[in-house]
This record gives sequence, C-alpha cells and structure tokens, in this order.
Amino acid sequence: MSYKPIAPAPAGSNHTPPGSCGSSPSLPSASTFRPAFSDFGPPSMGFVQPVKVSQGSTYSELLSVIEEMSREIRPTYAGSKSAMERLKR
Repeated sequence: MSYKPIAPAPAGSNHTPPGSCGSSPSLPSASTFRPAFSDFGPPSMGFVQPVKVSQGSTYSELLSVIEEMSREIRPTYAGSKSAMERLKR
C-alpha cells in the first residue's frame, strides 16, 4: 500500500472536510489557547501568582512564603504533652 498525501483544496473552494471544524468565531484559535494547568513546576493549588522580575524583594518574598508554610504545617509535638513541656523549658 503506498502513501499518497491529500492535496490541499484550491483557494476558491469553500468546502471543509468532514471531521474538521472551520474557523468558528466562538472557539479560540490555537494561538490564543492557554492551558488551565502546567506540567512544569510545583502545583499552585488553583492560585495564579503574578511573576515578579525585581531581584530586591526575593528575600522578603521567600520569608513570607516560609511563614505561610509554617502556619499550615502542624508541629510533630502537637499530640504529645511531654514534648511540649520539654520545649517550654
């Protein structure tokens, strides 16, 4: 069996092959389509964070992220009274 490429339709032809949709105004074109998620980087938990270019605020930004993370993480001694008492001393 030999492979024969399909010739493109003439410029004046208005026929679209079945199974392909023409340029519909309600559908976004391929150039404007952006996926709702990215396979690169850590998960964002549904929050979109703006990208900042300035390097001066990087340290303070990291500190704020660490503070937010520490609020969400339960300490390992959270169920142990003796461990909490040792930390108080």
